[in-house]
Amino acid sequence: MEHPNTTPHESDSGWERAVIEQLAFAAIKEQRHARRWGIFFKSLMFAYLIALLGLAVYPKIKTEMGATGHQHTAIIDIVGPIAEDKDANAADIIDSLREAVKDENTKGIILHANSPGGSPVQSSYIYEEIRKIKKEHPTLPIYAVVSDICASGCYFIASATDKIFVNPSSLIGSIGVLMDGFGFVDVMQKVGIERRLMTAGSHKAMLDPFSPPKSDETQYMQSLLGEVHQQFINAVKNGRGERLKETPDMFSGLVWTGESGIKIGIADAVGNEDYVAKELIGAEKHVDFTQQKRFIDKIAGKLGAALGKTLTTMMQNPALR
Repeated sequence: MEHPNTTPHESDSGWERAVIEQLAFAAIKEQRHARRWGIFFKSLMFAYLIALLGLAVYPKIKTEMGATGHQHTAIIDIVGPIAEDKDANAADIIDSLREAVKDENTKGIILHANSPGGSPVQSSYIYEEIRKIKKEHPTLPIYAVVSDICASGCYFIASATDKIFVNPSSLIGSIGVLMDGFGFVDVMQKVGIERRLMTAGSHKAMLDPFSPPKSDETQYMQSLLGEVHQQFINAVKNGRGERLKETPDMFSGLVWTGESGIKIGIADAVGNEDYVAKELIGAEKHVDFTQQKRFIDKIAGKLGAALGKTLTTMMQNPALR
């Protein structure tokens, strides 16, 4: 029933006004709700960024906190394949060595070795850094302690240390150089595929897996491998000196157990990190100086690799490679 003083038009206007007010209040309520969720997600993102920053700087903080107080034995890992793009790379290991040497509480250094080897260049960089440290700090002992395996490039590095300790079942040695590949010439002939290759430079496609091998190129590459192998042998001889009981197959690429390695002089004794730190270095406390690749660097590396792959796909022009 309408109010006696209210016209039908005024009644309709009041109803519309009520609906508009309800819609306005609902919009305001929704905005407040959205604002609260916005604040929540922004806070969550801020916390995530703080955590990311913490992960980025954590290895450095860990090292600095651990490297204070009493004298300690510095532990540096050489674990996994040795290559520029791997965790065991020359830049990080050399930085680890320098940080350990710089710390006034470092009484000795142990290289925890568990690697099948890798790049001769990366291994040589680390070898030379150890030799440099030994020359500049003759009273600072540097030992290698082998767990499962110390072969090829890893042994290259270990041979620069004062002593090499092994487990009787460790695998050690492999003083040799390797280059491998595949040949698909016969397969291509069987399926009727023709190789079309253009080069500028008569040896630019040397050892191309889709072309027949050339004797002069094979001999040339063998001479290069022989040269690198001789550099490896010289490094081992300089590092181990008269401890080596040289045999005809010592530099053939064979591996030995830790027990056999001690007998021929490529290792010194049985021992683990605790024994070496306590009995030889005289600092039972361990501090890990291994440089860890930061989380943010890993992300940047993956992004860089993805970008590089995209650019390579887009650019199909001839290139020096």
